[in-house]
Amino acid sequence: MPSPNSLPAALLGLALACPAMAEEAQGLELGQVLIQAEEQRGEDQTIEDAEARLAQVPGGTNVVDMRRPLQGRVASNQDVLAYQPGVYAQSAGNEGVKISIRGSGINRAPGAHASGLYAMLDGLPLTGPGGTPYELLEPLWLDHVEVLRGANGFDRGALALGGAIDYISHTGYDAPLLQVRYAMGSHGYQQRQVSSGQVLGDFDYYVSTTDARADGYQDHTASESQGVIANFGYRFNPKLETRFYLRYRQTDNDLAGRVTKHSIEHDPRAANPAYVARDDRREQPGSTFFGNKTTYYIDDDSSIQTGLVYHDYPMDLREGPNRLKVAYTDVSGTFDYKRRDTLWGLESQSTLGLRVTKHLPNAGASESVRIPTGNTVGYAPGTPIRNFTYQGSDTVLHMGNDLEIADDLWLTTGLAAIYTRRESAVTFPQGGGKTSLNDWDYAPRVGLRYQLTPDLQLFGNLSRSVEAPHPWSLIYSSNIRFPAGSGVATGAQRDPVKLQNQTATTLELGGRGDSTMGQWSLAWYYAQVQHELLSVLPDANAVTPYELNASPTVHQGVEASLQSNLWSSGDGGQLSLRQSYTFSDFHYRDDDRFGDNRLPGLPMHYYQGELRYDWPQGFFAGLNTQWVSKTAVDYANSYYADPYALFGATVGYNAPKGDWQTWLDLRNLTNKHYAATVTPGYDDKGLDAARSTPGEGMAAYVGVSWSLR
Repeated sequence: MPSPNSLPAALLGLALACPAMAEEAQGLELGQVLIQAEEQRGEDQTIEDAEARLAQVPGGTNVVDMRRPLQGRVASNQDVLAYQPGVYAQSAGNEGVKISIRGSGINRAPGAHASGLYAMLDGLPLTGPGGTPYELLEPLWLDHVEVLRGANGFDRGALALGGAIDYISHTGYDAPLLQVRYAMGSHGYQQRQVSSGQVLGDFDYYVSTTDARADGYQDHTASESQGVIANFGYRFNPKLETRFYLRYRQTDNDLAGRVTKHSIEHDPRAANPAYVARDDRREQPGSTFFGNKTTYYIDDDSSIQTGLVYHDYPMDLREGPNRLKVAYTDVSGTFDYKRRDTLWGLESQSTLGLRVTKHLPNAGASESVRIPTGNTVGYAPGTPIRNFTYQGSDTVLHMGNDLEIADDLWLTTGLAAIYTRRESAVTFPQGGGKTSLNDWDYAPRVGLRYQLTPDLQLFGNLSRSVEAPHPWSLIYSSNIRFPAGSGVATGAQRDPVKLQNQTATTLELGGRGDSTMGQWSLAWYYAQVQHELLSVLPDANAVTPYELNASPTVHQGVEASLQSNLWSSGDGGQLSLRQSYTFSDFHYRDDDRFGDNRLPGLPMHYYQGELRYDWPQGFFAGLNTQWVSKTAVDYANSYYADPYALFGATVGYNAPKGDWQTWLDLRNLTNKHYAATVTPGYDDKGLDAARSTPGEGMAAYVGVSWSLR
């Protein structure tokens, strides 16, 4: 619910975090309130703080309180981002989840290095020039998730059309001293966690270890993972605090490949035979994320925060007849200056930020023969084919201001200067080419936010976004190959191509509030996109899509949510209904080949709803549904994946003292056969090509957790 601006922002945050202190705090001066809040929490943010802060953004946002998803199976981002308006998240059979906001990365295959979104871990960059690897996104480590849809991620330094997602970890301030969680269920699923966190004077810590494994619903989709997270915070004095973050995680996923609609309808657990015969898999042998965030409060009205990140994420890709060993290392630095003061007699809040992310020189790949076939027949497994490098950097300098130009009416302005560099070179064998791209761009932003009543906020904004291609897409999208007579490298891409940055101008209008129907949000947006980066599978046997610039496209849609309390009993029982709906209309604008065709890969209509009853003793039971419209499978719109409706149920118990919890999560009760994700082709001419991955069939999961506080 939007918060009344009649209260000072800091006082309101304190009242939300601790209502019992609100009445006493009202008599204090603003500076005293700020200092008290800092001494109590430091730089750590509660979920209520996040909701109040994002309610000040003149556009669509989401806050995911992980206490709700954790009352059921939480295996991946699909479970974390469920019931969120404007967010499409579907699993491709393992941790590789296709995530799209406002059509971002609409046609990129799910899995490592998907993009279209700027992902952060605790406010520090995770997304790099090469995209967003998924193995560090362990949901059990999270306290909450903040989503700023589209250009509303401006103040986080987001470049992408889809905006920003910030995954916020637990700290010693919100974690139990000891917690143990165990879940198991269908298809060999097991998940374990042990964690600890506490505050020791000016020091706090959080440590958690997790591991999971599953056989997978579809054949050849077995997976396993294990990892550890730790963060340590220290408060030197009321003005200076710092926190160190460490994440390490390994994943190993068998790959089933894409299959036809006929296969999904008649044998949904069958894998693509070629993937099984080759024993394709994706191993991420150990990704390391180490960062620091330090905050200095200059005075009651201004602060500086700096961040530094080292991120190393190698991959061993055995997809297709060749083996690809990829090395990636990024370093990132952030700087944020925030100030609240008076400008021309008006209340003003200003920000100045810098974000720099850069590949280190070791970023690149080596490709070798795994299974001799085609041009590699006669060469032994392990024979080197190609070596190539990936290099890139993103630099974003952004300035923004919120100015209260009238009572409860705020004007938001901003301007970002953006520098991107992308480079790819084939270093072996001789004769390989090199492509280097450098581009300066800008992204202005203007918006209005009006608190019409304490329970009704209206907003609008006009913004621009810029997104550069992946460095690896420069080589994989090339049609220039080593000629015959080049030995084992014959037919491999030789010269990287040149691609342009994708840009978009987006108009957004909407509102949020609280009414007799419940808490609601509604946003409409219209984006004109230039040089959109779209992916396509060149043929049904391809394992890596091409990524190319498209002719002008339009992305428009509606994002709506409603959380309703339908009935309450006198003893504290409650019947509630939560709903989210996303309408997505993404299409060409007079393309020479496809006219105004719909862009394939995502459904036009996406609805999720859950009806739930909570008993005062802690028991709960819920029924849920998901409805998805048909999805175009190719750019010619000659073939579609069928629409589908899924039904599920949950029952469980939350102990009143909060020390233990148990639940039963039932999925796809009707055992519906459906395509969860689509990786499009160019023109399938109405034929049923292997473009889809099946969604999970009927399944049951049970879990229990115990905490010592």
